[in-house]
Amino acid sequence: MDRRKKPFMLYIEQIVTSFIASAAFGIIFNVPKESIIKCGFTGMAGWITYIALFEHKVDMILATAVASFLVALLSQVFARMYKTPIIIFTVGGIIPLVPGGMAYDAMRNFVENDYYAALTLAAKAFMISGSIAIGLVFSEVINQIMKKSQVKRV
Repeated sequence: MDRRKKPFMLYIEQIVTSFIASAAFGIIFNVPKESIIKCGFTGMAGWITYIALFEHKVDMILATAVASFLVALLSQVFARMYKTPIIIFTVGGIIPLVPGGMAYDAMRNFVENDYYAALTLAAKAFMISGSIAIGLVFSEVINQIMKKSQVKRV
């Protein structure tokens, strides 16, 4: 396969799988049917942002924070546009970024008495989880600041 086609195919694969994963979690959490596609799009946008940043040698923690910030921003936009709770889009959108596999590997290494690897993976999973929270909170802070500045102008 041509070298130029390989990254393109990687992105297509990531787009499709992240969309399906986010939309499927929307179905599992019983979001309204008209919001399932938007949940999938939110998760897809966050995951592709993460992948693109990580491919360009941005640190995993920073890439996750930026991607979760984008997920929160899109969730706020969709919540306003379609007059639905923001949590509908945020939960589905964050799912691809959650380091579940890494946390599982950390627990498996603890059980296998490989404490160094377990602590390394657990610390990474903890930092990624924290960066998800930071991205979500930072987006909400900016949203609140913008709301307050609009109220003052009126």
